[in-house]
Amino acid sequence: MVTTTNGKTARTLRRFGFGTMLVASLAMAGGSIAQTTPDAPQDGGTPEASANRGGNLDLPSNPQIFGKIDPNVRKPTAIVNGTVITGTDVDQRLAFLLAARDMKLSEQEMGQYRLLVIRQLVDETLQIQEAKTADVKISLEEVNKSYDSIVRSNFGKSAQEMRTYLRSIGSSERSFKRQVEAELSWNRYLRRKVDINVGDEEVQAIIDKLKKQQGTTEYHVREIYLSAGGDRAQEVFAQEQQIMGSIQKREKGDDSFGYYAGAMSEASTKSTGGDLGWLNENQLAQLPPALVEAIKTMQPEHLAGPIEVPGGFSIIYLVDTRKVGVADPLDAKLTLKQLSVRFPDGISKAQADARVTEFAKLSQTIRGCGEVAKVASALGAEVVDNDSVRIRDLPPALRDIMAKLSVGESTPPFGSPKDGIRSLVLCGRDEAGGSTVPGVEQVRGQMENARVNLRANQLLRDLRRDAIIEYR
Repeated sequence: MVTTTNGKTARTLRRFGFGTMLVASLAMAGGSIAQTTPDAPQDGGTPEASANRGGNLDLPSNPQIFGKIDPNVRKPTAIVNGTVITGTDVDQRLAFLLAARDMKLSEQEMGQYRLLVIRQLVDETLQIQEAKTADVKISLEEVNKSYDSIVRSNFGKSAQEMRTYLRSIGSSERSFKRQVEAELSWNRYLRRKVDINVGDEEVQAIIDKLKKQQGTTEYHVREIYLSAGGDRAQEVFAQEQQIMGSIQKREKGDDSFGYYAGAMSEASTKSTGGDLGWLNENQLAQLPPALVEAIKTMQPEHLAGPIEVPGGFSIIYLVDTRKVGVADPLDAKLTLKQLSVRFPDGISKAQADARVTEFAKLSQTIRGCGEVAKVASALGAEVVDNDSVRIRDLPPALRDIMAKLSVGESTPPFGSPKDGIRSLVLCGRDEAGGSTVPGVEQVRGQMENARVNLRANQLLRDLRRDAIIEYR
């Protein structure tokens, strides 16, 4: 087993405060324990057993395919129950996706992502159509208001600035607002059509279970699984090694793991970026023993693999761990001041080193946040305040340092030639609270949301099944 360190999972590409905004179908999503491997023959399985999984379809174990079906040759245009999705719609959504995730794809990979975008646009079209049949109306004013809020809170831009940005990357305001309309329509439709009742006894049973588990460890895990039937073991092992190398280098953007999970994984978690969610000890025990051993010996934000499991190999990424119902020191909120100095273009290494030395010397003289402005003036540094940073949201190297700092102390200088040099000064710390076992209403809300999401997936699946979709 090879264990390597991966960079912090991207936090810049947030969902827009909605359920499935942007590329939720292509990116990470929380979830309960999922099937580690797909419905394929495991060690000791037979082709006949695999074929029988088709149930009453009576599928042959080794069918001969007559003709060729290659979805990559389809033109990126579809007609969904009479509504046209144009090539421009696809191109603009794809451009936004690639820019937001800072992804550079090969021609083959671009074809795969184009298909995923088409599927997302088809789903949005079905959602809007179904909402309209139920007389759910979303006004242009509502769409614009939500759009402005999303742009302001998630991108820090005005509507005009966002319009310019979208045009610069080959997307458009119209494409973005279509996402907003679909989400608003679907959410309002679900509130009208889906009636979920969670009984008091159900809620109390969950709370009792959490109290029994209090103090035990949960693991947030992501997985990429590739099958390796026949004599393909060495080939798949080498393929997963290449994938791990690419993830470490972030060749497919900040969430390279999510890219490969969505594009290549054969596990049932493919649609959620390989996310198995938070696993307790009982759920963890349902995974293959090799995965359990790796997960329990890993550090958060590390990769492990390729790990041999029944039927193939897996790559595991441990996002984080937590203690059930116990306050986590990493949840402490910090009040910080950041001093930062940018290096001018063309600065030599000797000049940069001298600047770093001066910065380090003066920043270490700080004995409280009241002295930050004076030191910043001497350094020509910019000061930024933040009073709600959780320790766990900091990069791992800074996380360890901040956990040990006393109020009034500063971190050693850090940065890069591109970003300049920085230091954080700790002005205050609010420790995490006591027991974190959720209350009745919180548990009820979580259960209701889970059931609504389940029902929403069922409704969307039915809409796909009944739709008339023509690709051109």
